[in-house]
Amino acid sequence: MTELLELRGVVEATPDRVAEVLLDARPGGRSPIAATGSARPVRGDEFTVTRDGGTITVTIDRANRSVAQQGEWWYRGVTSVEPDDRGALVVHRIFNIAPQHRWAVRFVSRGPIHAAPTAFAKLLGGLGERLDCAAYPLA
Repeated sequence: MTELLELRGVVEATPDRVAEVLLDARPGGRSPIAATGSARPVRGDEFTVTRDGGTITVTIDRANRSVAQQGEWWYRGVTSVEPDDRGALVVHRIFNIAPQHRWAVRFVSRGPIHAAPTAFAKLLGGLGERLDCAAYPLA
């Protein structure tokens, strides 16, 4: 697994409050990254969702305050919440998990990597709105 991108932002609320909203990612949940459509349980806090013709596996890790979304043949995105002096640090990482043809990822990942900063800013904005606090990306 190779990290392709890391984005960081602050939500000025406690890590527990931010994680409570972020991890509510099942369809209909409060998380800005809540799955749409119907979820099929896999086990525990893991479920699959069909979106845009592909299947995404979502894994909620409450102990580590993180949500992983894995789909396609190469993509894994992990969003986590960590303590910060200003409140909570939200970190989003995109990984290449391709078991084969890893060289091709540099071509197919361009779109998702290019779109990630805007999507991350929207995620932070959604968390700030739901928690009624400031939220902003870090440079």
